[in-house]
Amino acid sequence: MERAAPAPDRTVPVLLVKVGRYPQAHSPVGVARSFGRLGVPVHAMVEDRFTPTAVSRYLTSAIVSPTTGREPPRQLLDAVLAAARSVGRRSVAVATDDEAAVLLAEHAEELAPYLLLPAVPAGLPRRLADKGELSLLCAANDVPTPRARAPRDQADLLAAARDWGYPVVLKNRGAFDRLHRPAVGATTVVRDEQALRAACPPELVASVLVQEYLPAEHAEDWFTHLCCGPDGEPLAVFTGLKLRSWPPGAGITTRARALPNPPLAELAARFCRQIGYRGVADLDWRLDHRDGRYKLVDFNPRTGAQFRLFETTAGVDVVRALHLSLTGRPVPRGEQLARSFAVGQVDLLSTAVTAWRERRPPAGLRPGRGTERAWLCRDDPLPALAEAVRFAGRPTLRVTRRAIGAALRPVRR
Repeated sequence: MERAAPAPDRTVPVLLVKVGRYPQAHSPVGVARSFGRLGVPVHAMVEDRFTPTAVSRYLTSAIVSPTTGREPPRQLLDAVLAAARSVGRRSVAVATDDEAAVLLAEHAEELAPYLLLPAVPAGLPRRLADKGELSLLCAANDVPTPRARAPRDQADLLAAARDWGYPVVLKNRGAFDRLHRPAVGATTVVRDEQALRAACPPELVASVLVQEYLPAEHAEDWFTHLCCGPDGEPLAVFTGLKLRSWPPGAGITTRARALPNPPLAELAARFCRQIGYRGVADLDWRLDHRDGRYKLVDFNPRTGAQFRLFETTAGVDVVRALHLSLTGRPVPRGEQLARSFAVGQVDLLSTAVTAWRERRPPAGLRPGRGTERAWLCRDDPLPALAEAVRFAGRPTLRVTRRAIGAALRPVRR
């Protein structure tokens, strides 16, 4: 049976706003497809005209605006303003990275003539994207979270790891830290002091957060995607279970399943109400079976990479809910659909490496029915082709080889 679709205002376009270089991200492609299938014009800031997003049939225009995220804030803001003016109509802005979300919130007044934005407190996205500040917000609002510390120096970093015991998790603290002065390449699990010293030299400690590791054998990875309206109440809230990631155990979601989880949905909604959050968000949780609590690991104040996993029986996902709300239209209610999500080649890598480490045959290589694919789809094939070409490129192959090497390295217990 064909699902009902919401009735958006097709005279109000969407502008995808990004900061930094990540041409192979699948979230912007998902946004273009979600709105394009409803007839809403979609414009996107892109690195070049041959990114997967730029070649989507559902994209109205690709605005070539390459940035690194290391530019002065005024220069980044001018790039967003230029993109917004080029659309020619006031647009709903959709941030696809934390830096873009921070930029939009902190300059909402200047951007208001060109962009429709949720009324989130100006400084809140920056605090939520900062891992140290997030830990403080969780403590102040009675939201469970792993123990975390923003170390003053390397001695403080080593002390935290000794107090909690290895492994520990290292993360870049702030939204722009990973671009300006990254302490680690990505979320990193270190299993002994030697690895900790190597992963984070003394001069970069100020940019890192050290977090308690919740053992995989005693935990499950969940996430909530939601869109909060102008009164703080969720217009749509979804819950799902992460099945695989790349690199395995500490990376991006490569396979996931939408599963209703009312207690987790309410925990996420309550936290957003308490802190005054508005707009789209992606929250990562870990269910710690040792105490039965869901612990907030990350709060991304923007569209999540796997948001297209989630849709209601009324045809609503989080970005559609945002557009409906900001254009003054009702958001129809509906039940969360049961379906899965898969991310092409990286899911195959995750499956193969995990099987090798566990000494078992790989399983679940082919997505089943009801699976939303990040790249491949019949009505929009070119993004998958563009991604495959870039995936085979030398820089990606170097990164992939390093990730495989790290994943295959023996685990010290």
